[in-house]
Amino acid sequence: MKKVIISNSSDETFSLAKSLGEKIQKKSVVAIYGNLGAGKTIFAKGIAAGLCIVDDITSPTFSLLEVYEGNITLYHFDLYRIEDPTEFTNLSFEEYWEGDGVSVIEWPEIAESIIPKKRINVYIEYIDENRRKISIEYPDN
Repeated sequence: MKKVIISNSSDETFSLAKSLGEKIQKKSVVAIYGNLGAGKTIFAKGIAAGLCIVDDITSPTFSLLEVYEGNITLYHFDLYRIEDPTEFTNLSFEEYWEGDGVSVIEWPEIAESIIPKKRINVYIEYIDENRRKISIEYPDN
């Protein structure tokens, strides 16, 4: 199933992601695609809010992974700094998405062959300063 939405603000993007976070199941993987400044971290913050996480969610660009506790544990990955898929493989991150939490992965392109095929794909496209086209593809059950 695919859903396409035009978000008119970062608040709308956050709310859309929050509603996803409120419904998401344990062991889910969300891959968020988009250019720099598209709103990937805003989307991750919304998912975290939907999981009742009160921590300030920031992009884990330098740490690669941040873990947040809520109704369900959130594993927030940012793979922007990974240059080679083998570098990612050596980090053994697959242990996280095989656990009981929810994994949100920004910049998943580098690990496309490694991350689970059954995942929610979110594509965020920049339209203008405020608006984004957000496509959400849910896995077939």
